[in-house]
Amino acid sequence: MTAPSAAPPSLARLWDLYFIAIEIAVAAAILLTDTSAERKWLSLGTVAAMVLLHVTIGARLIRTGRDDVLSFAVLTCHIVLFAVVVIALPVATWLLFVIIPMAFQLASLRVAIVAVVAANAVPVVADLVTGSGSVLMDLVIAAISATAGILLGFWIIQVIRQSTDRANLIAELEESRAEVARLSHEAGVTAERTRLAGEIHDTLAQGFTSIITLVQAADPGLRDERLALAVRTAKENLAESRSLVAALAPSALDSGLLDSVRRQAARFTEETGVQALFRTTGEPRDLPTAVEVVLLRAAQEALTNVRRHARANEVGVLLAYSPSAARVVVRDDGCGFDAGAVGGFGLRGMRARAEQVGGTLTVRSDPDTGTTVELEVPA
Repeated sequence: MTAPSAAPPSLARLWDLYFIAIEIAVAAAILLTDTSAERKWLSLGTVAAMVLLHVTIGARLIRTGRDDVLSFAVLTCHIVLFAVVVIALPVATWLLFVIIPMAFQLASLRVAIVAVVAANAVPVVADLVTGSGSVLMDLVIAAISATAGILLGFWIIQVIRQSTDRANLIAELEESRAEVARLSHEAGVTAERTRLAGEIHDTLAQGFTSIITLVQAADPGLRDERLALAVRTAKENLAESRSLVAALAPSALDSGLLDSVRRQAARFTEETGVQALFRTTGEPRDLPTAVEVVLLRAAQEALTNVRRHARANEVGVLLAYSPSAARVVVRDDGCGFDAGAVGGFGLRGMRARAEQVGGTLTVRSDPDTGTTVELEVPA
C-alpha cells in the first residue's frame, strides 16, 4: 500500500488556492440557486465547515504527507460534509473537483480509490434519498467521474513524487556545492599557508643563516661581544622563523601528533642547546584533526616562549592521553613571569584556539619554579 507523498511547498500553496476557489464558486452557485433559505444556509454552512477543516488541519496533513488515523478522519469528514451539502442542494456536486484530488493527498492509494468511489456514489444516494433526478444517469456520470478521478489521482501522485524528487535533488546539489566551496576554501588556505612557509624559509631563514655564517667566518671565536650578540640574535630569529615554517606547513601532522610534538622538543634542544625532555602517558590514539592542531600549536608556542623569555636550563614536554581528554604540558625551570599581568599574543592565541575546540589553557609561573603551560582538550 503506497502512502501519500508530502506535497512540496509550491504545489501545496497552489492546491490551497485551487481548493478555496472551488469552494467559493460552489458557494456562489448555492446563493444563485432558487431554493428555500434553510437549504441555502445549510449548504453554505457545510461548505464553510469544509473550508475551516482544510485550513486548520487538512492543509498541514497534506504538507507532511501523513497517512494515519487523523488524515483518514479528515478525509472521511470531508466526504460526509460533501454528502450533506449534495443532499441539500445537488448543485454542490461540483465539489467533487476538490474531493477527488484531496483523497489522493490524504490517504494511501487503495484508501483513496475507495474514497473516490464513495464520493462519486454520493449523488446517486442523494437521488434515492430525495427522490429527484435520474438515478441511471447519475450512475453513468458517477462511473465516468470515478474512473477519471482515479486516473487523475495517479497523475497527482506522480507529479508530487517528481516534484519531491526534484526538490531533494536540488537540496543535494546545494549541499554538494557548499561542500565544494568549503573544500576549495580549505585548499586555498592550505596553498596560501604553504606559500607563506616557503617565503619565510627562502628569505628570512636563509638570510639569518647567511648572517650567522658570515659573522662566524669573520670572527670564528666570536671574541667581539657585539658580533657574538649578533650571532645569538640571528640564531634566535632563525629558530623563530623555523617555528613559523613548521606552524604554517600543512604537513606538520603528517606523522601524527605524538611524533610531531616529539620533533618539536628535539628541534628545541638542537637549536638552543637546552635539554627538552619529552614523554607521553596514556594510550596514544588518533584525535580529530582540529584537536591535534590545537595541541601541536600549543606545544610550539610554549617552546617558542621558553626560547625567547625563560632563560631555562631544562624543559619538559608532556603529551598525555586519557579516555576523555588529551593534554600537552610544557614546563621549564626558567625565570618565570607574572601570569596574571602578561597577556601576550602567543598566550591569547593559544587560549582562543583552545576555546574553539572546547579546551582550557592553564598557565602557572613564578621566579622560583619556572613556568608551566598546560592545554587540555576533550577528545
